[in-house]
Amino acid sequence: MSVAPGRKAEVIKEFAKKPGDTGSPEVQIAILSERITNLTEHFKSHAKDNHSRRGLLKMVSQRRQLLDYLRRSNEASYKSLIDKLGIRR
Repeated sequence: MSVAPGRKAEVIKEFAKKPGDTGSPEVQIAILSERITNLTEHFKSHAKDNHSRRGLLKMVSQRRQLLDYLRRSNEASYKSLIDKLGIRR
C-alpha cells in the first residue's frame, strides 16, 4: 500500500530539515512509518494476504536499519523522531 501523494507531501514537509529534503533519514523513516501503518490497517480485513505481509516485513526491517543509523549518527534527532512518530523503542 502506498501513501497518497498529498499525505506524502505533508509528511515530507513535517520532517524535512530544509525545503526539498526527501532523502534524509528522518523523512525516509516517516514515510516508511506511514506505509507500515497503512499496511497494518490493510491486514485487519485481509488476514491471508501473505504477499503484502512479506513487503511489510521488508519495510519494517528497512525502517529499523535507518533508525539504527540515525541513532548512531544523531542521538537527539533519533529521540525526537521516535517521540513524534510514536515508535516503541
